[in-house]
Amino acid sequence: MEKSKGNPLALLPFVIFLVLFLGTGIISGDFNKMPVIVAILIAAGVALAMNQKESLNNKVETFCKGAGHPNIILMVIIFLLAGAFSEVAKGMGAVESTVNLTLSILPPNLLIVGLFVIGCFISLSMGTSMGTIVALAPIGVGISHQTDISMALSMAAVIGGAMFGDNLSIISDTTIAAVRTQNTKMRDKFKTNFFIVLPAAIVTIIILAFVSTGGHAEVTQHHFNILETLPYLAVLIAALSGVNVMIVLAGGIIFAGAIGLFNGSYHLLGLLQKIGDGVASMQTMAMLAILIGGTVEIIRYNGGIDYLLYIVTRKIKSKKGAEFSIAGLVSLTDLCTANNTIAIIITGPLAKNISDQYQIDPRKSASLLDLFSCCWQGIIPYGAQLLAAAGLASISPVSIMVYNFYPILIGICGIIAIMIGFPRLSPRKKQAKLEAKETKNKA
Repeated sequence: MEKSKGNPLALLPFVIFLVLFLGTGIISGDFNKMPVIVAILIAAGVALAMNQKESLNNKVETFCKGAGHPNIILMVIIFLLAGAFSEVAKGMGAVESTVNLTLSILPPNLLIVGLFVIGCFISLSMGTSMGTIVALAPIGVGISHQTDISMALSMAAVIGGAMFGDNLSIISDTTIAAVRTQNTKMRDKFKTNFFIVLPAAIVTIIILAFVSTGGHAEVTQHHFNILETLPYLAVLIAALSGVNVMIVLAGGIIFAGAIGLFNGSYHLLGLLQKIGDGVASMQTMAMLAILIGGTVEIIRYNGGIDYLLYIVTRKIKSKKGAEFSIAGLVSLTDLCTANNTIAIIITGPLAKNISDQYQIDPRKSASLLDLFSCCWQGIIPYGAQLLAAAGLASISPVSIMVYNFYPILIGICGIIAIMIGFPRLSPRKKQAKLEAKETKNKA
């Protein structure tokens, strides 16, 4: 049966979105000039105005069907809970204590390696690359001021660690988006993704140790409270144990809040305010997910998704080719939008169609989406991560690119993983039987 070639004109809203967002950034030199939510609102308006054969009521109904898809709504709820946990944990001192704890046990001659390792741990716990960069960049600046270590190298180590957790953390918005769009489990995606990027992390540590040899400084005493590090640790352990992510995040909020009340960081109303602030911090991302979901559904209804699938898959002859197409789709979208979460939300439905058609395990497709979007997000000089680090260090983001070892290496590892079919995943049917057996045993 011949594949539907779809309708290329249906992609016009997506093209307009990219032109508005990317074009404004190129012309102005500031990719924050055009609010991404405004760009997607305009694109959604264009999508609703197209296909005059359909009534406006039908098009609005189609839009709402996509915007209100169970995966989108669940993603929104998880985004809001993740924001609340992050804000509550930060407010009760978890970030500062966790950073200082790690700094206290690092030997002075491994400060840059330590920055990367700390960044990996913090970002894995916090689920945010930007939060990790804001927490660690000042420390990296201080290290460079006290040693002969390049400021750009320090910032690259921070960014590399930040992207480690952005790619893997169970409360990272990129991970949430990848898991939800591919309809897989957080724990399974983590395991698959971790084995792909682990060699990149090890090689990065070796490279950083080599290039920073000889640079060290006297480190002052860092004060920390073990109790304040427990919320991150509890969330990480619970998530890896297979507990539902909503329960993990809700429990993390309660646990961090209880410690905050105990140590005097919060009073009850202050805690509630922090929860509200955390939810509010994710509202834009939640609205983006809803608007993109609706717009993509109209594009799909008008034949745009079929056309993209036809273009991307027409020369695919194997599962490896399909995996490379998923990697290419999300990479191109991230280069255009400079936002890895948005790139995953946009390309996720396409990747799901490709993975279903070519029988790619959803654990692998989710890992590829997250891995390659984070790879490019950690490299591009106009991305928020490099801009934030460069701003805090008062250097050019381009100077950091030379030392972006980890983002480059995860891209290389991703390519190798596709070529050699790594990791070897158990068949989905076998996996389903094992999960059913586990559920029966628990009952």
